Amino acid sequence: MPSVYQLKSAFSDRLRPITNYLARKGITANQVTIAALLGSIVLAGGLYFIETETATTPLIWLSIPVWMFIRMALNNIDGMLAREHNMATPEGAILNEMGDVLSDSALFLAFAALPGVNIPLLVILTLLAVMSEMIGVVAIQIGASRRYDGPSGKSDRALFFGVLGFLYALGINPGAWSTLVLLLITLLLCLTIINRAKAALKEVKDSASV
Repeated sequence: MPSVYQLKSAFSDRLRPITNYLARKGITANQVTIAALLGSIVLAGGLYFIETETATTPLIWLSIPVWMFIRMALNNIDGMLAREHNMATPEGAILNEMGDVLSDSALFLAFAALPGVNIPLLVILTLLAVMSEMIGVVAIQIGASRRYDGPSGKSDRALFFGVLGFLYALGINPGAWSTLVLLLITLLLCLTIINRAKAALKEVKDSASV
């Protein structure tokens, strides 16, 4: 199954002028990573509080698809700053991986505030998302490359939850359909974990046989 991650190269090309501009202004990859993390936590906390404590319009959830797109751009930019402008550091690698996991978890769990959302399933999905990224990183430990295999990578999950936020903003209450969507994402995450583990092991085996 194709993944949104496969579009990363074309997306990066569009963002390269912005990346080069930020590099000239002295903005570092770590600063961009921290900005994406703080933005995600603030947005997630704000949406959860507003949804549970105040009576307001669902239109505020349009911020989710907007921020998901911005965050994908920031994730690409910090990576290009690190690779193409000699900003890669061990600290930055740790910050990048932890920042992505924390951002995803905060944004996903914010949906627990919506009426009718299956909270246990949402929590399971969030834990599986963390596991999928952990498997991707563990691949390096066993001698393979960092695995980004789908069908439910970071970009795919951002798209799924962006659509959920968009539909709720339009006034479509989650109810039963959100459970089906969350179940689908959960199943795709299980497949993603399997695919990443298999791909990493195959990569190690192939390199050992050369």
